[in-house]
Amino acid sequence: MSVQFTYGTRSTEQAAAEAVIRFVSKKELVQGEGAMPIVQPQIDDALKAQYAKGLFKADAEQVEVMPTLGLYPAAHIVFVGHDEEAGASGLRLAAAAAAKALKKLRAEKVQILLPDAVLEGAYASIGAERAAQALTEGLLLALHVRQPLKREQSERFTLKEVAFVPQGAAVAAEHATLWESGIAKGKLYAEGVNLARDLTNLPGNDLTPERLAYHAEEMARELDLEIEVIDEWSAAEQRMGGLLGVGQGSINPPRMIVIHYKGNPGSEEAWGLIGKGITFDTGGISLKRAEGMQEMISDMGGAAAVLGAMRVIGELKPAINVIAVIPTAENMPSDRAIKPGDVLRMMSGHTVEIVNTDAEGRLVLADGLTTAITRGATKLVDVATLTGAVSVALGTQATGAVTNHEELFKQVQAASERAGERIWQLPAYPEYKKQIKSDAADLKNSGGRYAGTITGGLFIGHFAEGLPWVHLDIAGTAWLESSRGWETKGATGVMVRTLIELIVHHE
Repeated sequence: MSVQFTYGTRSTEQAAAEAVIRFVSKKELVQGEGAMPIVQPQIDDALKAQYAKGLFKADAEQVEVMPTLGLYPAAHIVFVGHDEEAGASGLRLAAAAAAKALKKLRAEKVQILLPDAVLEGAYASIGAERAAQALTEGLLLALHVRQPLKREQSERFTLKEVAFVPQGAAVAAEHATLWESGIAKGKLYAEGVNLARDLTNLPGNDLTPERLAYHAEEMARELDLEIEVIDEWSAAEQRMGGLLGVGQGSINPPRMIVIHYKGNPGSEEAWGLIGKGITFDTGGISLKRAEGMQEMISDMGGAAAVLGAMRVIGELKPAINVIAVIPTAENMPSDRAIKPGDVLRMMSGHTVEIVNTDAEGRLVLADGLTTAITRGATKLVDVATLTGAVSVALGTQATGAVTNHEELFKQVQAASERAGERIWQLPAYPEYKKQIKSDAADLKNSGGRYAGTITGGLFIGHFAEGLPWVHLDIAGTAWLESSRGWETKGATGVMVRTLIELIVHHE
């Protein structure tokens, strides 16, 4: 990203800032005479008057934009409500709220004033580096928007210069190195998320399985990563019955993409990250309803999350091994498509009765897990827009999780908390597995309406071969009808930062 970030004492070129951001707490707005100024006496009085009238309450994400009318070197001040004890998520949300105001102002050069209360609260709870990372992520992620395909293309608004300026100059030099490191991480994490968003937002006639493989190859080449792209003939040789079965109804053939990152060649341990890559999902013969089907371009959100994470992992180069696997196909109805009642033999050798062709993601993921295992993965995390049922259970607020290994799940959950992405674990009682038993095969690919997210997850877990495994169902969180916080309308890039935290900062 081309945005230039700096951290330090107040610049002599402060007049160059088009807008200034100041995070404000309720405590500051009720302080009497003798208190440290918020920004400037007259402007402070105007803000406090807004507070007294109940117009600005300094609530989280609440924004008040004030023109300075020559009382301050910048043209506008953006006040953002903030709770000093809200941690990294609070800073990320505050920065995202500020970013949206900057976009309306078209302010490309900004300063962010950091009062002692914000700095001290952040440092006490999360440290300087994570505070800088959270603020940088919030700004960059909130400004990202889907780029429409138009005859006359419009440019995305982007920041050019951002200066973080501590109002208590004593801490500036002391934490400068940590801030620079946090800013660099924030920019890199945001790039990974925005890559995932851009891929997911692509129309289905552009992003076919072959094109998704092309994007993966380009990224791997840039980062000097080893990549395998398994076409339909090689997939047949390796008996990938799930991948081939789902993809056989489309003119666009499926692909199995495998990216190898070898950060610790001497270790036998390797993470397997598997992302569902259904580039468009009609439901196949079990056709979906027409309303809302256009959003099924997002059915490769899990694949995008894995690619976004691998981009950052390839840049940061942690001393750990990762095998990223993306089974990608297009689920279409045709005279060649699989149909209810068919039985597929998966790469693992297990057989699956097809009772609903719209439960296709778990079929390609089953072969994806086997692919990761055969290439040396010792613990598995899959990410998938798997079930509508997860939205019924959790809405768009949290990603659902199913696991066979509590310790691994705790690692994933800790990573999600650091990233500010909510995950909620669902039960995996043995009784649920009875719902996916088949009279015609080892398994059937749907356990019916009840506990659909759990049974879908357990179907995938059957192919983990007893290895530690966590399934993340992002069907409710990968795509939004309207923006919120740092997540934009359309593709959100959810789980990119969680996967990065899991791999780069695992314990």
